[in-house]
Amino acid sequence: METYHVVLVTAQSQTQARRIAKKLLQKRLAACVNIVPVESLFMWQGEIQEEDEVLMIIKTRASVFDDLMATVRDAHSYDTPEIIGLPIIVGANDYLKWISNEVKD
Repeated sequence: METYHVVLVTAQSQTQARRIAKKLLQKRLAACVNIVPVESLFMWQGEIQEEDEVLMIIKTRASVFDDLMATVRDAHSYDTPEIIGLPIIVGANDYLKWISNEVKD
């Protein structure tokens, strides 16, 4: 049975997120990328940071996660980018089939 992921990646700007999203789509590592502005509060080097960021919500197949992660790392400006893969437990069959058709084998 095929498995799918939603991958969360934050970027420093809309421009960076769009560039990364387009690379993922061109390489057929993602079927869809939603880009959402977010306010992030986080610990970094012992200090609380507050940043306006952009969250990418990426729909993909679990089998390409490593390639997706390498592509994001290569295109990202952060030393430690957020790249979190979450399994899709259930979903509409036609939507999941669409992901399968759009993401490379």
